[in-house]
Amino acid sequence: MAFKKILDFLSRGFRALRIWKTFLSLLIFLWWDARKWSYLGAFTPEKRQLRQQIRARWLTREFVHLGSAFIKLGQLLSARPDVLPSSWVSELADLQDKVPAFDFQTAQQVVKHELGGKYSEIIDLNKEPLGAASLAQVHRARLKNGREIVLKIQRPGLEKLFRLDLTVMQQVAAVLQKNPSWSNGRDFIGIAKESRKVLLRELDFRLEAQYAARFRQQFLDQNDIRVPSVIWELSTSKLLCLDYLPGIKVNDRKALLKNGIDPNSILEIGAASYLKQLVQFGFFHADPHPGNLAVTTDGALIYYDFGMMGLISDGLRKRLGAMVTAAATKDATKLVAELQAAGLIASDIEIGPVRRLVRVMLKEALTPPFSGNVIEKLSGDLYDLVYGKPFRLPVELIFVMRALSTFEGVARSLDPGFNLMDIAKPYLLPLMSSSNANPNDLINELGRQVGVLGSKAVSLPKRLDESLEKLEQGDLQLQIRMGESDRQLRRMITTQRALGQSILLGCLGISAALLGSSAKPIYSLLPLLIACPIGFGWLKLQVKMNRDNRIDNIPKRIS
Repeated sequence: MAFKKILDFLSRGFRALRIWKTFLSLLIFLWWDARKWSYLGAFTPEKRQLRQQIRARWLTREFVHLGSAFIKLGQLLSARPDVLPSSWVSELADLQDKVPAFDFQTAQQVVKHELGGKYSEIIDLNKEPLGAASLAQVHRARLKNGREIVLKIQRPGLEKLFRLDLTVMQQVAAVLQKNPSWSNGRDFIGIAKESRKVLLRELDFRLEAQYAARFRQQFLDQNDIRVPSVIWELSTSKLLCLDYLPGIKVNDRKALLKNGIDPNSILEIGAASYLKQLVQFGFFHADPHPGNLAVTTDGALIYYDFGMMGLISDGLRKRLGAMVTAAATKDATKLVAELQAAGLIASDIEIGPVRRLVRVMLKEALTPPFSGNVIEKLSGDLYDLVYGKPFRLPVELIFVMRALSTFEGVARSLDPGFNLMDIAKPYLLPLMSSSNANPNDLINELGRQVGVLGSKAVSLPKRLDESLEKLEQGDLQLQIRMGESDRQLRRMITTQRALGQSILLGCLGISAALLGSSAKPIYSLLPLLIACPIGFGWLKLQVKMNRDNRIDNIPKRIS
């Protein structure tokens, strides 16, 4: 017994060391990549982007090797563009939740343990799983009454491993939070706590059963949407039993055509169902990749896997209606005000640059005719804006963008000319009137703007005459907003300080070299000791200048 405890202790220790090794390696890579002199030839934004993609792929592989908890953590981080750059987010969003299946004997033991005497109801449990993921694997089976079912079986011992990994994650988050340059604007401890809560809840399959039942209830009156029903008496916290609904993979165009199914009709059904989830119910499937969507032989769309669902609060839905109205009328000022009211933009920032960025987005992305990948373009712009900036996208809204972007990608694999915006038009008016407004709000808003413009035009001669009179009398006052100029001035001061410190470090280096070649080389340590705090200050200035450069590059990336 004591020997087993020692082995368990050593195993936990090695596991913690493996996680810390990955974390420390990541910090070293990030420090190295931030140094412009580390790039061969000369530093360019393209080289930095390429290196970031390499690091993101490395981190994705590390998460896969670390196992279930970290695969799920990567999926959660892919919904946090305020923590990671957009290239990292897109790489983690594609993290495949697939690991080798565990043996059939183990799966059978789990089912027997969870069902007890009810196991006798199952007369045919297939040995080969239909699919395997980080948390569970799915086996097809049949009941005594002939009902075809699938069993989602949780991997044994997963909760114990999860708790160990999550404890180490919280330790890592505490270390990150202590460094002000890393934690600026980010709550790593809060993210770790939220991840712990979400991941431990995902281990309880009873919650997924509730999600599946709720999602099915939303489409009971639609024959073109199929959702498997839950068999409650055969479901537990580690076992989920659903009806077996076979289908053709949604992106298998050849198989669809072979069965006489028009792929475009499936796309319209899927897009309409998604917009209905968002606008009418506020409860949506957050992971619509091809593995979770299928098509029946009679042309209905099937949804699978309800472990990752999204929920839009009533407050955000009302705000979204106002945001859609402002975006449709291209009112950048109103849209920015709504974004601030929803907490998406900090209230204590210089709003002028933000308004200009939003105006560019409205002009580039929301000007008809809409491009086929408008959602993907908007997602990319939003992710670029959020990272390291005063923007704060709520996770629920990011999941909406991710879900729509994923579905849009599936749709374009079937029809390159697919345009989600065309299908979305009938659903946008209810969204704009979701706060009990009239469905003609868009027309009313346009009329209001015309009226405002007309009143301003009528009063323009009077205002011009008053301004000229003030100018003649010497009463005209000029107010200048120096926000941008002040920022440029601070950057110039920072650059001058960095230049002065660079010269001083060079002089100290030369002094150390000269003293090292003298009769008493021990004196060379003196300039080196003096150089240490100066060098540390120089590094902090480099980090500050890099951050300012990223802010300046936002408009270029958006346009």
